[in-house]
Amino acid sequence: MRVTPILLLVAILAVPVPAMSQNAASQAMSDAMNKMMSAMHMAPSGNVDMDFAMMMKPHHQGAIDMAKVELQYGTDPELKAMAQKIIDAQTAEIAEFDAWLAKHM
Repeated sequence: MRVTPILLLVAILAVPVPAMSQNAASQAMSDAMNKMMSAMHMAPSGNVDMDFAMMMKPHHQGAIDMAKVELQYGTDPELKAMAQKIIDAQTAEIAEFDAWLAKHM
């Protein structure tokens, strides 16, 4: 069996992220990561464009969810500013994926 990048990604996504320490921030970050990994787990369709769009949406949502954890629990102003930029950019890119998918499904 030839291992393609998509098959490798699917195999990686099947492994749950181990729980971090039990504080609320770490649990929220772990929950966001596991939610993203679960949502990205899909069988390749054979259409790389569709697979890319379908997998990138939850990937971007995961970045948004993790950035929200940083905004809620983080203390570093530089990282909090970066988190807000991530939320803004990834939200816009999810809308672009949605528009592309609407035209191609």
